[in-house]
Amino acid sequence: MKKEIKKTITLSDGREIHISTGKLAKQAHGSVEIRMGKTHLLATVVSSKEAREGVDFLPLTVDYREKFAADGRFPGGFLKREARPTDQEILVMRLVDRILRPMFPSDYHAEVQIMISLNSHDPEVSPDSLAALAASTAIAISDIPFNGPISEVRVIRLHGEYIINPSPQQMEEADIDLMVGASHDSVAMVEGEMNEVSESEMIEAIKLAHEAIKIQCEMQVQLSSEIPNSSPKREYCHENHDEDLRERIKKDTYQHVYDVAAEGLGKDERSEKFKGVKDKWIETLSEEEVEKYDSKLIGVYYHEVEKEAVRNLVLNERKRLDGRETTEIRPIWCEVDYLPSPHGSAVFTRGETQSLTTVTLGTLQDVNRLDGVTYQGHEKFYLHYNFPPFSTGEARMKFSVSRREIGHGNLAQRALKKMVPEDNPYTVRIVSDILESNGSSSMATVCAGTLALMDAGVKIQKPVSGIAMGLISDNANPDNYAVLSDILGDEDHLGDMDFKICGTTDGITACQMDIKIQGLSYDILEKALLQAREGRLHILSKITETLDSPRKDLKPQTPKIVILEIPKSTIGGVIGPGGKVIQEMQASTETTISIEEVDEIGRVEILGTDQEKIDQAIKKIKSIAFVPEEGKVYKGKVKSIMPYGAFVGIGPNVDGLLHVSEISWERTENVADKLKEGDEIEVKLIAIDPKSGKLKLSKKVLMPKPEKQK
Repeated sequence: MKKEIKKTITLSDGREIHISTGKLAKQAHGSVEIRMGKTHLLATVVSSKEAREGVDFLPLTVDYREKFAADGRFPGGFLKREARPTDQEILVMRLVDRILRPMFPSDYHAEVQIMISLNSHDPEVSPDSLAALAASTAIAISDIPFNGPISEVRVIRLHGEYIINPSPQQMEEADIDLMVGASHDSVAMVEGEMNEVSESEMIEAIKLAHEAIKIQCEMQVQLSSEIPNSSPKREYCHENHDEDLRERIKKDTYQHVYDVAAEGLGKDERSEKFKGVKDKWIETLSEEEVEKYDSKLIGVYYHEVEKEAVRNLVLNERKRLDGRETTEIRPIWCEVDYLPSPHGSAVFTRGETQSLTTVTLGTLQDVNRLDGVTYQGHEKFYLHYNFPPFSTGEARMKFSVSRREIGHGNLAQRALKKMVPEDNPYTVRIVSDILESNGSSSMATVCAGTLALMDAGVKIQKPVSGIAMGLISDNANPDNYAVLSDILGDEDHLGDMDFKICGTTDGITACQMDIKIQGLSYDILEKALLQAREGRLHILSKITETLDSPRKDLKPQTPKIVILEIPKSTIGGVIGPGGKVIQEMQASTETTISIEEVDEIGRVEILGTDQEKIDQAIKKIKSIAFVPEEGKVYKGKVKSIMPYGAFVGIGPNVDGLLHVSEISWERTENVADKLKEGDEIEVKLIAIDPKSGKLKLSKKVLMPKPEKQK
């Protein structure tokens, strides 16, 4: 039996995170348990001893799963076992992967598998705030080469105060909600949403999160120092290099590559010319050299030349691949109402990136239902992002929605959702199809989504735009760097940062940042944010030139929605046995009717395109859910005549007594002289007996009172 080793991290408010190892999953290369409140996470890591032949990258897999037993629940569906990961689980996988991947040595190519499982859930603890800490600690105590440790924390601002790793309830009320990933020395990942906050407020939150992360990194160092297997790290050799070949390729091709990069060409033409330089150099080789040199190494070394030339072009001349200045935004064109049938549609094109986006408006039946372990509920506003292969000129198999598509869609959804007013009656689904891509397609989705929402007549509070920022830095001279606005795909690939920022004219609504270098200063981060604001406002001006506010009227094909409130006691009557009543009502009126109970009231949504048929549905529901109101005037029908008055029906199965004294201001000797069965008359409900519920009606109060004779 191995001895269990434990460590504790105490947060500023006194809550504790407990980390232990040595008890579970001891055959894994690293295994760690994390506990906070009732939450329990188990993280394991295993890495192959050797790299597979031909693999020249890091085959890292991060898998995060939430067990239904963790919340004392059964999985839904026919098969009572956990199935494919939910979107929420995939988003956690991406959060962990994005911070860990850059921390492995660049020449380490052995397969690495990290598995994190939520085995016990505490509703007051958000497990995604602990997943990266668990994964990094598992790696730190193993013999796997790693340039960590790292960690992630969530920071929110609630009523002006910052909280680290808050509860889900606190997160709902926060105006800043950021997930920050970092090492002890530098921030490497940021993602979150905000209520139109300033750049300085966002940086303040990041700094506070980083201080908390430093403590968690120190704990990992302390823990790993007590694990003999954690040091030294395993030796490996996954790359064999030919330095003479590397130097020759650079010497022979660098200037040619630099010249092509400086021409300011489009994506396809530039790629062809870069390939041409490489092909021409290969043609200069003798048959012996062709046999001698490894073709894969030629590709690797030529890519290094491309990267160095492009970066030097920016740093030396402040010139970019497509000829733009560092702050310049690519040409933009937009068009709304592009498709005739959807409720809203827009095309947004920026340079060689294009999104065709649609908006569909529906009822409560169309919400996105979420049934996970840590969250059960629904979304009335959701966005789906699709990235087909043709958008980059590729032909490849596409089986299902990728993790990247889920992540990009989530970012765009978070950027837009706070601008949809709470009293919006519709369920809103946005679909962004990327038709062309050369950098920043998620930000094109945000811009196209804004236009499509306004085209659909959704009364968004303000338009939102998004921009992706990049960074090229000089390792030898920290003061020599360039922040790039609206980056290309190549600038993302060859650069040091991908920072996506979304917002309105008044502040930031969402962001996502990945940094590929260590030691990024807050001065550079602040410069990037301020430069992004200028670009974001420029893009917003192009959006509002196309459509400056939501359409006042819905399109003819857009269903109208009417909301009624009915007593809770009448919900069953409207639905009917087995749903028979509501189904027949929908069929006869050609409407869609949804009912939910909210605060002891039945909230009924009626959706349809024909106002006359909507009115029919309203009338039928009101008749079923009829509740008499004291003081209200009703048109009723005389049901029966009695010596003491008449019973008048004022609603379905609802009768009231019109007493003989309430028929007329004059004395009525015989009720039959004034009323007959079947007469339609107007009456006022003047009283409801609190004990029996009997209704007292009056006809005379609706008549002028005769003056008294002198």
